[in-house]
Amino acid sequence: MERGSTAEPARAGHGLTDGKMSPAPSITYSITRLAEEFDLTTRAIRFYEDKGLLSPRRQGQTRIYSPRDRARLILIVRGRNVGLTIAEIKELLDLYELPDQCETQTRVAVEKFRLRMASLERQREEIGLQIKTLQDACARLESQLLKKAGSV
Repeated sequence: MERGSTAEPARAGHGLTDGKMSPAPSITYSITRLAEEFDLTTRAIRFYEDKGLLSPRRQGQTRIYSPRDRARLILIVRGRNVGLTIAEIKELLDLYELPDQCETQTRVAVEKFRLRMASLERQREEIGLQIKTLQDACARLESQLLKKAGSV
């Protein structure tokens, strides 16, 4: 089992693009500790690593995650929670490296978030229509049952 530091990490901020917020750089994390903290499997974290979203250093077979990796994992989890694809999350994380104080990253994030909200709004409308159709069908069928029960 991999071991991380025993120091308690500071909490990162709440925004999806706040990758600059992270604990002190001397703190490190094991894959097990990050998996427990974010309620993920170690396999999921390795998947994110395979996709280029995380880049822990290695000490033999042991992965050593930095505060930067932890901050990126926060953003990955938040992105997944709102339905962004791995490719979209990677694009946002990669934009952090630009020298424009995250302006491009923020603009692209807002665009992606608005597109995702529009998609969810369409889904909500479709779900509402399906619920209404099912309610109408139940009402018709229940009415038929009542008519049959009354004629017996």
